[in-house]
Amino acid sequence: MGCGGITLEHRHVGVMWKTVSEDCNLACDYCYYSTCGGKPGPKINRIDPAILEKFIKEYMGRSQGAASFAWQGGEPLLAGLEFFEEVVSLEARYAPKGTSIGNSIQTNGTLINDRWAAFFKKYNFLVGVSLDGPQDIHDARRVDSLGQGSFHRVMKGIGHLRQHNVDFNILSVIHKGNVGQAAEIMAFFEQEGFIYVQFIPCMDFRSQEPDKPGVYDITPAEYGRFLREAFDYWYNGGNPRVSVRFFDNMLAGYTGREAELCIHRAACPTTIILEQNGDAYPCDFFISPEWKIGNVATHSIEDILKHPLYDRFLGMKPELPEGCRSCEWKRLCHGGCPRNREWGAELEARGRDYFCASYKEIYAYADERMKQLGDSVRSNLFRQNVQVHFKGKLPGRNDPCACGSGKKYKQCCLGLVTV
Repeated sequence: MGCGGITLEHRHVGVMWKTVSEDCNLACDYCYYSTCGGKPGPKINRIDPAILEKFIKEYMGRSQGAASFAWQGGEPLLAGLEFFEEVVSLEARYAPKGTSIGNSIQTNGTLINDRWAAFFKKYNFLVGVSLDGPQDIHDARRVDSLGQGSFHRVMKGIGHLRQHNVDFNILSVIHKGNVGQAAEIMAFFEQEGFIYVQFIPCMDFRSQEPDKPGVYDITPAEYGRFLREAFDYWYNGGNPRVSVRFFDNMLAGYTGREAELCIHRAACPTTIILEQNGDAYPCDFFISPEWKIGNVATHSIEDILKHPLYDRFLGMKPELPEGCRSCEWKRLCHGGCPRNREWGAELEARGRDYFCASYKEIYAYADERMKQLGDSVRSNLFRQNVQVHFKGKLPGRNDPCACGSGKKYKQCCLGLVTV
């Protein structure tokens, strides 16, 4: 049996594949993964075709109507368009009838041209583009092997995505060079029409041992100030114009829903992270020999999910230190990311998430406005769903609430909404 009584055969599993391992055409100085310095070798480390087919066939065989792949790197576009054409061909070949297939790809954007953009549109890829802000901010650290900034190449790639109406979002790393410029970054994104944005704090896990914290580029106080400043811009008097993933996930907690971002969920998702050679790991931040849980070239998905290290990993998130268990913000944070905590030899949580103070600061700062916005969102959803799904009639007290929270009406929007 799997977690919560769900059999392994019926548990949905997300897949993230390090398409070309560490190969990358940029040499961002804060990258904790790639070590090629922006100079990949003459032969790109693509996934072996036999491993690719074996895994996709097996994965589709247990997909139960939904399959999701995330392609990362290094720079995954170095694998070439022909590689991804083979990917979608294999997905279509082995998918049971009626299967919903989702592909996402995270790229630095510099290699996107018209052909790539047309391909992404044709096969409905969601594209994440790494962009740290305006040119002066972005080019300070996101450089190639010659030290040249990549801003204009990224913006040109985004232009191709727009010409083909490809769905894309922006991922920004928050580091010493931009942590004090939240409003400037937000204004730039809005000016450029980038309405889906996510921020990740800069950190380095390469130098750390399993039981020691990572090396962080910014302090919790700096990140807390960044989030406050970004929130003020995002909130916009109760009418957000830009989707910021962190704040969207916060808002989920105020509308009776679970966050989708793993850091702020009650449990880590069931995901398999695959290296280019097929080595499997439980999380993108746990790619190290001591966390290897198999290889898809020789092990089945079920064998990988049954590996003792996988259960050990999934048990880390709920293993909260004392301070977290009684925290007033636990419902929003759930202890943050296990990789950001200190752990004892037996995986006993000895410390809170490194960014605990950052989260507490933004939660307290935004609480009243989030309550108001959450009530507004719930009210609007309630009214819309009453008309669409309840034919204008209010649900019964013990019926599921029309706002979609999953709670009973009497425990949710009764008394909040008048129709």
